[in-house]
Amino acid sequence: MGGDTVTVTGWVHEIRDLGGICFLVLRDREGFMQVTMVKKKTDPDLFDMGRRLNRESVVLVTGVVKEANQAPNGYEIIPESVNMLSEAESPLPMDVTEKVGADIDTRLDSRFIDLRRRTTLAVFVIRNHALKAVRDFLANEEFIDIQTPKVVAAATEGGTALFPITYFNREAFLNQSPQLYKQIMMSAGFDRVSEIGSIFRAEEHDTLRHLNEATSIDIEASFMDHSDVMRILERLVHDVYEYVSRQCVPQLEALGVELTVPKLPFRRLTYDDALAVAQQQGHEIEWGDDFGTVAERAVGNAVGEHYFITDWPLHIKPYYTHPREDDSRYSKSFDLMHPRMELASGSQRVHSHSLLRQRIAVCGLDPDGFEFYLKAFRYGMPPHAGWGLGADRLVMTMLGVENIRDVVLFPRDRKRLSP
Repeated sequence: MGGDTVTVTGWVHEIRDLGGICFLVLRDREGFMQVTMVKKKTDPDLFDMGRRLNRESVVLVTGVVKEANQAPNGYEIIPESVNMLSEAESPLPMDVTEKVGADIDTRLDSRFIDLRRRTTLAVFVIRNHALKAVRDFLANEEFIDIQTPKVVAAATEGGTALFPITYFNREAFLNQSPQLYKQIMMSAGFDRVSEIGSIFRAEEHDTLRHLNEATSIDIEASFMDHSDVMRILERLVHDVYEYVSRQCVPQLEALGVELTVPKLPFRRLTYDDALAVAQQQGHEIEWGDDFGTVAERAVGNAVGEHYFITDWPLHIKPYYTHPREDDSRYSKSFDLMHPRMELASGSQRVHSHSLLRQRIAVCGLDPDGFEFYLKAFRYGMPPHAGWGLGADRLVMTMLGVENIRDVVLFPRDRKRLSP
């Protein structure tokens, strides 16, 4: 309130030296505070110090609060003292005020400075609230939060997209997914489990929507089929949008984002329906092929909202995907799509030990290499289903961000390992 003596700390965001008056704009994660020094009324040494501060230095200011309509939040501080806590070097690696732009590599090379920008901070405040909404939703749905290993002995999905590491005298890998461990928990009787954690894919992508380390939101649930977990997934996405739209109004305004909460239920297209849409748009895709980026975008533009693609051909899905009983060419699987890209993939899982061994072999893998996993299916495995949702892509599409690196604190791609 006006007239109170306060002490504030923060970074020197801007210095506006008008000769007879000098404004210091301090910044912390909550916003800005203006410190006003009038030459005729301020101690000369204090006034001179204020004018000579380097931007982004950390200071402690003690002074009297005064109402000022033109100042941020309608108040300013008339300083009695300004103490330097940490002086910033000059020039800065990049402009924090965002008056001068910087490319993505410059920003990531000096990420600690980039994260001081108001728009960058807004993204990660929103990401925090989005993941809080995810955790709250899953807790309310009675999912047990688990943490699975990230160093593993066998490939989760098969294929070559693995990061090998030396684990003492043995070869190990960074985990592609918590899939196998989620399913083991179904055998253990945990009924519903969830995890938010890192996954690693050694794919040599160089795109705006792929990273080699990503954050995945995963669930697995017993006595459910693919349709059941689809309904959980669409409600989760709806609730995340709704929560962020309520809790992050200042951050959304800073980004210029008008968030529209998606309507339930999401539209369902079978693989055959989606294939027909892509072909009508002039894309040459044969039955059984996966959708490329361009064809995927064409289907998304035609739908124009969140949607599911269901009933994928079995041969392009992982070995643990359950075939449809009425037509074994198809699987009980789905992908959740935003008009721009895939967000999640899931299915009902094979719970028969003998069928799972067959599926592993059919997919060109050695069942003996999965014995720790298959053993859990020999002693009572309930029917179950689940999905994995990309947290980075969820935030990226929610905010209309073009580059996934903008929603990850320290992104890892095929070229970047630092900072």
